[in-house]
Amino acid sequence: MSQRNLKLILPIAVVFVGIAAVFLLASSRKAPVRSEQIHLGPLVEVMSTVESDFHVIISGHGEVVAKVAVNLIPQVAGKVVATHPGLVAGGFFEAGETLIEIDARDYEFAVDRAQAAVARTQVTLEREQAEAEVARQEWDALNPGQEPSSGLVVREPQVRQSQAELEAARADLRVAQLNLERTQASLPFDGVVVSKHVDIGQFVGIGNTLATVYGTKTVEVRVPLEDRELEWFSIPRNGRSESGPAVTVFADFAGKRHIWEGRVARLEAEIDSNSRMVPVVVEVANPFSRTKGRPPLMPGTFVEVEISGRTLNNVIPVPRHAIREGNTVWVLDDGVLEVRSVQLARTDREQALVQDGLAPGDQVVVSTLDAFTDGMTARTVETDSATASTTQEGGSA
Repeated sequence: MSQRNLKLILPIAVVFVGIAAVFLLASSRKAPVRSEQIHLGPLVEVMSTVESDFHVIISGHGEVVAKVAVNLIPQVAGKVVATHPGLVAGGFFEAGETLIEIDARDYEFAVDRAQAAVARTQVTLEREQAEAEVARQEWDALNPGQEPSSGLVVREPQVRQSQAELEAARADLRVAQLNLERTQASLPFDGVVVSKHVDIGQFVGIGNTLATVYGTKTVEVRVPLEDRELEWFSIPRNGRSESGPAVTVFADFAGKRHIWEGRVARLEAEIDSNSRMVPVVVEVANPFSRTKGRPPLMPGTFVEVEISGRTLNNVIPVPRHAIREGNTVWVLDDGVLEVRSVQLARTDREQALVQDGLAPGDQVVVSTLDAFTDGMTARTVETDSATASTTQEGGSA
């Protein structure tokens, strides 16, 4: 074979050998195992429902105000000669303690004059009574068995006039004694001084405000609530807080959270015209006691309140955001999502209480989905983990 023919045949032979090798490899390769792709659906977060009895708590905010707030005003005029040691802003006093003492000498002299006037009219009355007795005896002697034609004959008008003058003198004495007592001003309740406007040596007149004080026995918290919240607790009709629902009051003070106990006392007389909220009044007893280092609950403090309401039986609590449009929830049943209508007993900012439409153990979806259709498949975190594990085991086999 010539050199020229060899150059032509060699490339053709190489091509045929390559084609034969390809067919040989293809015929010896095993076909891949075919698997059906399963659509698992979106991943959702669910909660298992539990039926229970639920004690309703009504939350709100309010400001502390004094239940008793008065101005100390003198009823007599004069120079202040003494004040109570607690008559300073923030000072405390007890019921009946003298807060302001006014110079009493003028009023003592008035009592002496009134006593003298009583004694003088008493003598006048006794003299008139004696003269009336003499006049009666003379009439009976001159006119036996006959009644006088006029009371003037036996001095009856003069006796009555003297009696009236004696009663007036005694009333003047009581007024003088009362004014003397009023030189020492006090209040019938324990209190704390808010502001003071007087000091020793100052002349005060009737009607001048000497101090502003608050009673320390009780303070009030005015809590605006929506009218729908009123169905969950009772309001005392007589305004007595001891018969009202229990209330827990919270306030932050000096970097710590403190708690007081109170009671619902009453509703205010009108609804707020701007917010349309109903003002509920809560009373807190002994707000200024420093129990276990707790600060006083002073008027002006902004507080949170929790009112103890009635108990709902056999309800299922779910997160508030799990309630969808139209009072529905999404329930995952064997990997299939279902839209279910529910009847709500109560909702607040955090949760909803389902009265009908759910059963204990239902898997309620608490996460959100970009798209949702009734009957679509879905998976939970636990389901997804189990599926992944099964897939890995099948692949390794």
